[in-house]
Amino acid sequence: MKVFQLADMFRGWFVGNFDPSILKTNDVEIAVKQYSKGDYESPHFHEIATEITVIVSGSVKMNDIQYKEGDIIVIAPGEITDFLCLEDGTKNVVVKYPGANNDKYQVE
Repeated sequence: MKVFQLADMFRGWFVGNFDPSILKTNDVEIAVKQYSKGDYESPHFHEIATEITVIVSGSVKMNDIQYKEGDIIVIAPGEITDFLCLEDGTKNVVVKYPGANNDKYQVE
């Protein structure tokens, strides 16, 4: 049995083509991410990957729609989204497949 610490992973990504990674692969990316109120990601999209976000605790706003604990948001390739954390300690699980390097495109 091996034991790792999430805090040691690259921004919460523990599966994917990251360093370090528990499973280094381009097939899928998986992260557990924790946010502070006001954390923001500007509008962006992925050309290749589908992104699944599970709100484990707290709440967020994406494209002016509020999501809460238990919501699962699926973002298809080409769909534009932004991200705003509404509560301190919000936690998400994020799955991206396939794990495509450099597949995040900012929207002006």
